[in-house]
Amino acid sequence: MEIEISEGGTTVRWPVSQMAALGPLQLDIGDRVPGVVGKAFDVTSWYGAWITTTGQTETGEPPTHLQVEASDEFCATIPWEELGQAAFLYEEDGKPIQKGFPLRLYVPNGSSACLNVKSVLKVRLLHDLSLGDEATYGYKNRLSPDDLRKG
Repeated sequence: MEIEISEGGTTVRWPVSQMAALGPLQLDIGDRVPGVVGKAFDVTSWYGAWITTTGQTETGEPPTHLQVEASDEFCATIPWEELGQAAFLYEEDGKPIQKGFPLRLYVPNGSSACLNVKSVLKVRLLHDLSLGDEATYGYKNRLSPDDLRKG
């Protein structure tokens, strides 16, 4: 399974296994989220490795926000400062995770439990101060013109 990763004008698709292997800080997610089992990688240290590996031009500043989108179109935009303990869970018992496949984001000590997003398919690294310093989340609820006419 591949994850879409975007920063600036660049979008790439990477296999979960490649994302996980790139993460320099691998951990047992239970160390950060009691009661949860599996292997995870730290979000902020992964970002540093991703910048180096992909040849992206780092501005000297980390992103202002991380935005993730799930398979059910749930989307969370999280200020970078809230991600100090955040991790992506990717493996349980040597296999891809069952609940929340392919990646599950955990944000311990985040401003809301809604920032723990399951079934992450898209990761966006945003550099936009206008997004503010509060996390936002919810479903995209895309409606077609035909859906609106049915009302």
